[in-house]
Amino acid sequence: MEIDLENLSKEQLLALIKKQSKTISKQDKVNTKLEQKTSKLEQEKQELQRLVDLLRRMQFGQKRERFEDPNQTELPLDVQQAVLEEQEEVIKQEITYSRQNKKHPGRAKLPDHLPVEEIEIYPEGDLSDKICIGKETTDVLDYVPGYFKIKRYIRYKYATKDKDNTQISIGLLPERIIDKGIPSEGLLSTILVDKYVDHLPLHRQKQRFSRENIDIASSTIDGWAAQSMDTLKPLYEKLVMDIKNEGYLQVDETTIKVLDEKKKDKSHLGYYWVYHAPISKLVMFNYSPTRSGSAALPVLENFKGYLQTDGYSGYKAYGAKSDVTHLGCWAHARREFERALDNDKTRAQHVLVEIQKIYAVERKAKEQNLTPQETKELRLKESLPIINELGKYMFIQMKLTLPKSQIGKAFAYSQTRWDNLSAY
Repeated sequence: MEIDLENLSKEQLLALIKKQSKTISKQDKVNTKLEQKTSKLEQEKQELQRLVDLLRRMQFGQKRERFEDPNQTELPLDVQQAVLEEQEEVIKQEITYSRQNKKHPGRAKLPDHLPVEEIEIYPEGDLSDKICIGKETTDVLDYVPGYFKIKRYIRYKYATKDKDNTQISIGLLPERIIDKGIPSEGLLSTILVDKYVDHLPLHRQKQRFSRENIDIASSTIDGWAAQSMDTLKPLYEKLVMDIKNEGYLQVDETTIKVLDEKKKDKSHLGYYWVYHAPISKLVMFNYSPTRSGSAALPVLENFKGYLQTDGYSGYKAYGAKSDVTHLGCWAHARREFERALDNDKTRAQHVLVEIQKIYAVERKAKEQNLTPQETKELRLKESLPIINELGKYMFIQMKLTLPKSQIGKAFAYSQTRWDNLSAY
């Protein structure tokens, strides 16, 4: 219905304006909500796309987190066709020349510890009217497949000559890992090394027995492996003690699928907690069915010294102890920015270049074979200024980024762990 504005009174006009203002205000609020909802959906879309790209890279892309400094000289990509043809002709000539003049690089040197079987070869025909003036030697690396054999212990019995008080003695069997069992310590060692070092499952090892017409039940081989590991338990306990006494540990946990005997052909997700002592080079794997921080309690409960971990919250309580210095991991911090290259290339590149400078200082210390004290002085002189400037940059940039974006998450990851990252 049309309103005749010319015949309205002043009061009616004011009331109409007020009503229209309310309507416009409501519409503005609706529009604002729609814009906020649209912005939120767009952010969620970008986050989902980032996750899809990350999963695709994990599944199909390269695993190496490679980053090249953008300031380095790049090769030109736009080359004229004539230049390309000229380059191809030069390459063809070079290949032809190389093939004609290429020399044999020489034979690989064989180690001195291997046994040598000498095979003498004489010229054919009558050699009676000839004299030997020398010989040429050619070494060939050979392999004799492993074979099974039976070790038969024959123990002789002796009896005293006194018939009234006869005493019998017999030679003693050497100690065996599995008492009254048929496998030797050499066979058991081979089974464990093949399974745990070369990753050859026991059922495939059984096939190797079968090829030699040796019928050993799968349950028997399983039992051999289990009993052998029980024998090694004291060595593992010694390793645990040595790890606990280290003053510098790197700790991480990784998943492993574990067969569940309660469910046929089923498995559950367990965790290997890995402890690495960089100074003594000791490494220990400790299995746990859970990722809870309590799984590290047997090793880290009384630990004192430097503890280096990623950002997982399960390590926080151990790192917060007064006699522990909690170190962060720059490789994990760097990874977040490497992932952010597609989200915000400019800022991600800047951080990655600065981290490269920190890595270069560590490489310099290693190449010069510096002592720990000299390494510390080098870090204070060259790395600390880089870290301080990088910290200021991140603090400023965090305020200018969306928290849920990948670059925002990268900044947040480093900033919340900055003391730990700088403590090294």
